Amino acid sequence: MAVDDKNISYRIYLVAVFIFVMAIAIVVKLTNIQWVEGDYYRKLAKQRTVRNFVIPANKGNIYSADGSLLATSIPNYEIRFDAKAPKTETFEKHVKALSDSLATVLDKSGSYFEKELRKARANKNRYYLIARNLSYTEYVKIKGFPLFNLGAFKGGIIIEQETVRKHPIGKIAERTIGYDRIDPATGVEVGKGIEWAFKSYLNGKDGKILKQKIAKGQWKPIRDVNEVDPQDGFDVISTIDVFIQDIAHHALLKQLEEYEADHGCVVVMETETGHVKAISNLGRAEDGSYYETTNYAVAESHEPGSTFKLVDLMAILEDKVADTSTVFDSRGGEVRYYGRAVRDSHRGGYGKISLARGFELSSNTVMVQAVYDNYKSNPSKFVNHINSYGLNKTLGLHFQGEGRPYIPQPGDKHWSGVSLPWMAFGYGVSVTPMQTLALYNSIANNGVMVKPQFVSEIKEWNKTIKKFDVEVINPKVCSPETIKKVRAVLLNVVKKGTGSKLYSKDFSMAGKTGTAQVNYGGKEGKSGLYYASSFVGYFPADHPKYSCIVVVHKPNTSKNNYYGADVAGPVFKRIAQKIFTDAPSTNKIKKLDSRVPKQDSSYDKYYAVEANKKSNQVPDLKGMPGMDAIALLENLGLKVKVNGVGKVKKQSLQAGENISKNTTIVLELS
Repeated sequence: MAVDDKNISYRIYLVAVFIFVMAIAIVVKLTNIQWVEGDYYRKLAKQRTVRNFVIPANKGNIYSADGSLLATSIPNYEIRFDAKAPKTETFEKHVKALSDSLATVLDKSGSYFEKELRKARANKNRYYLIARNLSYTEYVKIKGFPLFNLGAFKGGIIIEQETVRKHPIGKIAERTIGYDRIDPATGVEVGKGIEWAFKSYLNGKDGKILKQKIAKGQWKPIRDVNEVDPQDGFDVISTIDVFIQDIAHHALLKQLEEYEADHGCVVVMETETGHVKAISNLGRAEDGSYYETTNYAVAESHEPGSTFKLVDLMAILEDKVADTSTVFDSRGGEVRYYGRAVRDSHRGGYGKISLARGFELSSNTVMVQAVYDNYKSNPSKFVNHINSYGLNKTLGLHFQGEGRPYIPQPGDKHWSGVSLPWMAFGYGVSVTPMQTLALYNSIANNGVMVKPQFVSEIKEWNKTIKKFDVEVINPKVCSPETIKKVRAVLLNVVKKGTGSKLYSKDFSMAGKTGTAQVNYGGKEGKSGLYYASSFVGYFPADHPKYSCIVVVHKPNTSKNNYYGADVAGPVFKRIAQKIFTDAPSTNKIKKLDSRVPKQDSSYDKYYAVEANKKSNQVPDLKGMPGMDAIALLENLGLKVKVNGVGKVKKQSLQAGENISKNTTIVLELS
């Protein structure tokens, strides 16, 4: 017995020692947690129970010059169903009514939805898709349907929301309006156009709210105030005129389709301000259709061909080395420099003609001789004129990817004997259409070169945050005397020169045709060579209001016509005539209506309130921007069809008529 008692005592001591050691270890651990690792664990606990949630800022809108919406953010809703959430008796009580209600909003029958909902419940599907891409109005309706109106835990409704950027005028000017988004592949922010260039104004600043985790994975705000209040983005007022934009887009599209061209661009700019009123860039898809691909007007730098001859005429007249009346011999339509030929498009040349007539007929031999003979001993003098026009550097536009020009400089490693004569007829140099337009616009603007602008101001409601004033690049590109002579010659190009097919006695235009062989002398040889047809000028010729450039790349040569006057010229003429024959009598830039409400999460919320005031009558929509009218009508339960872009000109249902749900109303926009 004594031995057994002794063994028991040892065991008790061992257990006691073990317990004591464990107690010491626990005390040490608790002390370590409390004092050494305390901050870490307190922070971890707080992260799991208290968290800062982001309150997204409302992104600003982009408006046209007359107040029409070009880009706006609206909420996009997706609704799913947790089929396990409702109790059996609750599900059975409401499933039929829910199915019939869904059928009134979504394009499927009530029996279909009942079958699918029962199937989801049988399969214990906790994430069954009901509908996606829903508007705010549709989301509100569905959330109020039987069963779903019981909420997430009793009714099983799951709501997911994202904000999407919409372009109410569709694909027109899409590349200029641009985008600002996160690349899903890289996670890097990418963008183009106005959206990207002015994102610091548009995006605003996100806010933060502190929430605490409560039962069932829900989070509840800790305080009634935000940690950081969100700051909504400002609105950007672009210079684009929807009316002119629509004209330019369709005029270019028609010509590209007719000539099966690869791509093209058109820009219409207000002469005095440099405000770009319209810009369209269309590229050809594999199926033959055209869409906005690249901002060719801004990004594509290429050999301009004969439109570059304007710099010849300006430099020669400014230096007084020749006058418009100086006679040159076209030498049978061919002159040679260092073994390379410069030829006129008219076989046999034009005989002996004046410098002005050589420009009007776009004679390569005349213009090249005029430049080479007068500047061969001092080519820097001629090139310095080009540099003074700003053609050797970018315009400094806000947009990313502005094409870089190339003007060879005497003394450079690429300068050769043919550099001077070749640049005289637009080869061996490279400029963007926007640069060429800026130069011609300076002639229309009495010698003042202004920077092209796409945005006029930044606004918060009706308060101006920043105004973009006219930016002068060069206050005097040449003397008034030279301006006067050049404008007379540009007018004659249309009256009796290469642009004579465009002449109209009822409407005056001035400009220059261009037909360039792109990749002329390039590494690809003849296989890489193609034509680029262009026309650039201004209208009306006597008191210029707008300047315009049209460039069409790679027209189908099988149609036996690729000249600038025939391919690009008609686009210019169509735009000019339509602006002044079809435009409203008050063809002025209108200011934004200060009554337009600031977007909350969408305009739909505002219109939902407004519509309820007279929810049984058709409103008067005339003069309202198309996108706004659509939002209002859909909130009233009407179906909407739209013809055209811009503001409402006509409506098929008259104001004051009683509304019948699901009736279709047709809007004509101007």
